[in-house]
Amino acid sequence: MSNDLETFPVRSGEDVVKARQIVRSRAIDVGFSLVEQTKIVTAASELARNTVIYGGGGEMRIQRVFEGPRRSGLRLTFEDQGPGIADIELALRDGFTTGNGLGLGLSGARKLSHQFDIWSKPGEGTRVTITRWK
Repeated sequence: MSNDLETFPVRSGEDVVKARQIVRSRAIDVGFSLVEQTKIVTAASELARNTVIYGGGGEMRIQRVFEGPRRSGLRLTFEDQGPGIADIELALRDGFTTGNGLGLGLSGARKLSHQFDIWSKPGEGTRVTITRWK
């Protein structure tokens, strides 16, 4: 796997499944352990699901990233042009949900990542970027 940026649509439940498969494949390419693979795939699944359900669909970008000569990882960005999140702080609280989920989406993805960044503006959309290092 190169460090080239790849982009994939996330517009349906089928795309969520594909996103999981792509992330797992890239995590294996990077050399993630089974536990590391599970963490990033779970985070990706939650974020892809949110992109479809709350954002009305969008895209996932995935890139292998490097920090120094020995450290590598994966950076995932999920972006939509949906309604946005009015209160990001509230949305990041454990157990918070606006739907029928368990409230593990954003806070769970943050816990499963080494780096987590979110941008959202009501009426413009949401972008969540996570990075997991090997």
